[in-house]
Amino acid sequence: MTIAKNTICIWYDKDAEAAANFYAATFPDTNVTAVHRAPSDYPSGKKGDVLTVEFTVAGIPCIGLNGGPMFQQSEAFSFQIATDDQAETDRYWNAIAGHGGQESACGWCKDKWGVSWQITPRVLTEAMAAGGAEAKRAFDAMMDMKKIDVAKIEAARRG
Repeated sequence: MTIAKNTICIWYDKDAEAAANFYAATFPDTNVTAVHRAPSDYPSGKKGDVLTVEFTVAGIPCIGLNGGPMFQQSEAFSFQIATDDQAETDRYWNAIAGHGGQESACGWCKDKWGVSWQITPRVLTEAMAAGGAEAKRAFDAMMDMKKIDVAKIEAARRG
């Protein structure tokens, strides 16, 4: 077993395993690799409860920690998932927002555990990288969106 040098640790109240399984069912190159149970009672759980879950999200190693309700998720951390087209954007957005999550602005949404996601079509990233008037038009179009509309971003890029 190789332990990654850097792993993202995500705090959950008690549903790290359910979250990891949801991510594995939703995103490619995502899987649950281990579930570890508490060797004894702890402040927010009992011996034998799921304590940590090792998983990857789009190839990024993560650990879900069932630490209890004292810390909440915030938009200060998010996963950014690059999409190739509207169908892929819709699939991920609908999976997250449609299964107990919530929509936000500019391609951001939260899953039912409060973890923030940016579902970002590559066309938007490319427009921003182009700079100048093209980036401004794409940015202005994005500001009126929740889920990113690829066709509207492409139209904004063209002017």
